[in-house]
Amino acid sequence: MTRHVVQFSTGLASAEIAWRLVDQHGPDDVLLLTADTRVEDEDNWRFARQIVDRLGCEWVILADGRTPMQVGRDLRVVPNNRMAVCSRVLKRELLRRWINEHCDPAETVIYLGFDWTEQHRIAAAVEPWKPYTVAAPLADPPYVSKPDLMDTFRARGIEPPRLYRYGFPHANCGGACVRGGQAQWELLLRVNRDRYLDWEDEEEKTRAFLGKDVAILRDRRGGTVKPLTLRAFRERLEAQPDLFDCDDWGACGCGVEQ
Repeated sequence: MTRHVVQFSTGLASAEIAWRLVDQHGPDDVLLLTADTRVEDEDNWRFARQIVDRLGCEWVILADGRTPMQVGRDLRVVPNNRMAVCSRVLKRELLRRWINEHCDPAETVIYLGFDWTEQHRIAAAVEPWKPYTVAAPLADPPYVSKPDLMDTFRARGIEPPRLYRYGFPHANCGGACVRGGQAQWELLLRVNRDRYLDWEDEEEKTRAFLGKDVAILRDRRGGTVKPLTLRAFRERLEAQPDLFDCDDWGACGCGVEQ
């Protein structure tokens, strides 16, 4: 008997994979495995509970107990796109320990929520996950987009997580992923100012703790790259709302080393 373990991020892609697997194999052979970073959007948890209620499969939630910025302070860095220690500690290592303790590589397939646009991430995940087999069903035809998946879940009677509706390309960390770029953080400031300010305060606390000029974002104006704090970025936007790189969405790489 094969055990089908889905890395369930509480987002659309992994939910769709779980749905397909339960359709193919039944709920008893499917397990959803979630790493709780303590900063996910509350509507993600509403969506996840509805998915699990409908599918009837086992759902395991793991938590280190710290937030991304707390991990950063413990490891003496401000988490960012180049040093996403939070995704390593709060997701990859946590998930891998549980799987090593509870799953047999000969009888387990690990499912990742990567789609057909993320072949590089799928390739990067194969070696680190050995001896386990990994699969990414959304990378295979027929190809589907995020809007397609949103329509699919609405047709099933389940409203997708609100972060997609707001315009975020993924629903990780409440829209505040440290690997995100200026466009992501500008969007967060517009749609959830309080959350942005919480992260701004956490970044300032970490900078003071480290005594270093470090930040999540980078300022590339004038051809020189330098740290751009969330506070400075917010103040810039409040003075000139269009003064940001609208193409800089950053990267999402929590599932693999990058």
